[in-house]
Amino acid sequence: MKEIDHLALDGHALELFLAVLEEGSVTAAATRLGLTQSAVSHGLNKLRRIAGDPLFAKSGRGIVATAHAQALAAKARSLIDEMRSFAGGVTFEPAHAQLSLTIAANDFQRDLLLPRFFAHVAAQVKSLNLRVIPSQSPSPAMLRENRCDVLITPLPPSGVDIVQKRLLSDHYVCYFDPKMRTAPAGRAAYLAARHITVVYTDNERLDFDRRLAAGGLHRDIAISVPSFSGVPSFLRGSQMLASMPSLLAAGVMRGFAQTPIPLASRTRTLAELPMFMVWHQRYQKDPAHRWVRSQLETVAATAAKA
Repeated sequence: MKEIDHLALDGHALELFLAVLEEGSVTAAATRLGLTQSAVSHGLNKLRRIAGDPLFAKSGRGIVATAHAQALAAKARSLIDEMRSFAGGVTFEPAHAQLSLTIAANDFQRDLLLPRFFAHVAAQVKSLNLRVIPSQSPSPAMLRENRCDVLITPLPPSGVDIVQKRLLSDHYVCYFDPKMRTAPAGRAAYLAARHITVVYTDNERLDFDRRLAAGGLHRDIAISVPSFSGVPSFLRGSQMLASMPSLLAAGVMRGFAQTPIPLASRTRTLAELPMFMVWHQRYQKDPAHRWVRSQLETVAATAAKA
């Protein structure tokens, strides 16, 4: 029997394996990695021979990972981390860097920071590929499993291996269409009005809404949409209210009037909205990752001032 050559294993095959596992599709993995489907299939076949397992099985129109493939995923991520550490230098030169980044953010953080971030970083490096994925309700697994390099969120996940840093602080305000109504005249008018809010597709509510509920304050929610960008079309031409971050005023909420949320002394605590960048401990001292984080801080500072 021919002995399996474990030394034939390489980092590209592991990256390919994890891409197929995370995307659940050879086609999607090929698109993500910039490869052809045949190249992905060839790499998988090579890895199957080394692992002695089919790794994936057909399920309907897609594929699912075998139990052995699921068990190998953590080892694959660990091996890639070790390879990255082995190859990493003590310095980082942006002008010669070819960066490929995945950042998790919901639409508010994405639209506020990432277009500026891409332009800012792309002007300093040799090449930059940026993939943005939704953070939804962020979990430590997103970072532990290398689904993203950086997570931007107002609700950072916790863990001894998870690192966070505040990027900026914003606050919620009450938006309304000035052609249809005036600002709510106090707490009672605010709570009595009909409201539009955001509920993400994983049924995660805004932290502002959770704080209101925890404080026993209830509003009449007329409409829930899965992202901030869905609010304006419903708010325009109506007498409803929408409580959303103030920094949206220059973007999707342009043209609407805003007023502080009229909940008296409780407003400040209820309306606070910090924004954090979060990463895994494995990248804490990585020079390239440290540089990327510093650029994100610079862009956030500029966005806050604007």
